[in-house]
Amino acid sequence: MHKILIVSALPHELDHAPIPHDIPVIFTGVGKLNAAISLTDALLRYQPSLVINFGTAGRVSDKVAGLVEVGDVIQRDMAAEPLAPRGTTPFDQTSSAIGSGYQGIRCATGDSFVSTTDPWLHEQGVHVVDMELFALALVCHRRKIAWRSFKYITDDTDESAGQDWFAKIHYGRDLFLAKLDEMIEASS
Repeated sequence: MHKILIVSALPHELDHAPIPHDIPVIFTGVGKLNAAISLTDALLRYQPSLVINFGTAGRVSDKVAGLVEVGDVIQRDMAAEPLAPRGTTPFDQTSSAIGSGYQGIRCATGDSFVSTTDPWLHEQGVHVVDMELFALALVCHRRKIAWRSFKYITDDTDESAGQDWFAKIHYGRDLFLAKLDEMIEASS
């Protein structure tokens, strides 16, 4: 059985719910830098073999809804042309898409709240957007730690995205906790 660490950006996403099985939870704060620093510190403290991210996401594809599992993640705000194509970190051999090893949708991470259409996201096959997952996945990839991510879709990345996110930030909590119980039972 894995030694699990749960990572979420904000306490409101879990609505301060108690986590079963004494699994530690860290809250990173918003954005890639906060996520990377917080997770790196937590890996040293807890030494997990599996990091499970739970958070909220904006929907780019109308083919997804509710709680979804992320299969891979890309950066939507790495724009260093002409040194490298958008989404690719120049002079870095890490793949521009980091996979979890599980079936799921594609997420694109960036340090901005998405409230307008971005054709590049559709070209890349992106289903949802967030602000932390790529950093979390990259830290896990570099440390050779397994990761999974579950996102609850709160908004449609349109002009009402901010209001919708605020209203629905905690809606996915019970779905995630049920999924977590299911995963733990399956591994027992």
